Amino acid sequence: MKMRNFLIICLVGGAAALSTGCAEQKPVSVSASSASQFAEASTSADSPIRQAEIMVERAPDSPIAYAVLSAAYIKSARETGDFALNARAEAAARRALELDPSNLAAQKLDASLHLTFHRFAEALEAGKKLQRDNPRDPFVYGVLTDANIELGNYREAVEAGQTMVDLRPNMESYARVALLRSLYGESAGAIEAMSLAARVADPQDREAQSWCLAHLGEEYFKIGKFADAEKQYDAALQILPNYHLALAGKAKARAAQGDLDAAIKFYAEAQNRVPLVETVIALGDLYAKKGEAEKAKAQYDLAEIMEQKFGGEDKRRLALLWADRDTRLDEALTIAAQEKANRRDIYTADVYAWARYKKGKFSEAQAAIDEAMKLKTKDARIFYHAGMIAKALGNAKEAKRYLNLAIETNPAFDLLQAEKARAALKEMMNAE
Repeated sequence: MKMRNFLIICLVGGAAALSTGCAEQKPVSVSASSASQFAEASTSADSPIRQAEIMVERAPDSPIAYAVLSAAYIKSARETGDFALNARAEAAARRALELDPSNLAAQKLDASLHLTFHRFAEALEAGKKLQRDNPRDPFVYGVLTDANIELGNYREAVEAGQTMVDLRPNMESYARVALLRSLYGESAGAIEAMSLAARVADPQDREAQSWCLAHLGEEYFKIGKFADAEKQYDAALQILPNYHLALAGKAKARAAQGDLDAAIKFYAEAQNRVPLVETVIALGDLYAKKGEAEKAKAQYDLAEIMEQKFGGEDKRRLALLWADRDTRLDEALTIAAQEKANRRDIYTADVYAWARYKKGKFSEAQAAIDEAMKLKTKDARIFYHAGMIAKALGNAKEAKRYLNLAIETNPAFDLLQAEKARAALKEMMNAE
């Protein structure tokens, strides 16, 4: 795979920005110095967390013991979806740093947890500090890649991702190459890189394998290859049954192929495992499409509560929910504007454009959607927003081009919004 050539082309071509839309924990190695101890603890019949707790009990002043405990919490949080475990992980990492501020394992855990909690500026600073002291450590460049992507520093993200894959071409670096390629509109290259990440993942780490396969499914889904996406979600579930990301992906694939009842079943299973906001909203959309308004409202209300009480600093998804539903539009715009003031990524620009559009501020919406499209990311939702904004501005040619592009890219990019895209196209065709 010519990853160096790809990333250099991105920079020379002048692409200005990329973003994931959401930061999540990637299955990466968090501590070289504690890896052997953690591996030994994990082989016990007891849980890794309990084994780490025993280490702490035996050596209460050992920063390594607390680092191992933090790593165990993070691993369990990834496997179970219990986000509360990350708070325990952070407490353990901070205790390790109190005992020894120079402990590399604890510093890495601290940086990783900043990303988990969407404290992207802090993650970037932590990554830069690690880079100064450990310029040849590939983990450091994973942190820098992720933080820069979320903040919209795309040139820096590409440079960090390139360094990471140069230093250690493994699952973690290939997964980031896949993300970067996807953001730059290189769908085939993204699928290639994520496929490789899945192939080289540690066969003993079922969560890492399933994570890669679920995200490979996402790459297929983005470009409307629903059957191929479902195969990857199924493969992830074969490795890790009831894996919440794969269950949600399976539900999305079923819905895209018209099997709404099965989609509801799989989304409900995913929600029971891990009640993510995206899953809750998707289930609400399914109920809305089936005409079950009360059930839909219950899901949307739950999503609002989750975001407002537990969403942390990042409320972008809440702004999108309100804008999509034409409710609380002033608040949606306020949230989107606040996010945009702190982050320059394309997905924040997209949500800001949509909130502006919903408030009738079409010229400002156009400027923001132009920013969202500057990477040429193949994202049907962004194309849909661009089309609707162009329509509002009276630019029928551009509106039809972008709305058609949205449907062609992914005819099921959103269960309800895709219908509105088709309705807008039909309206314009009838008006000709």
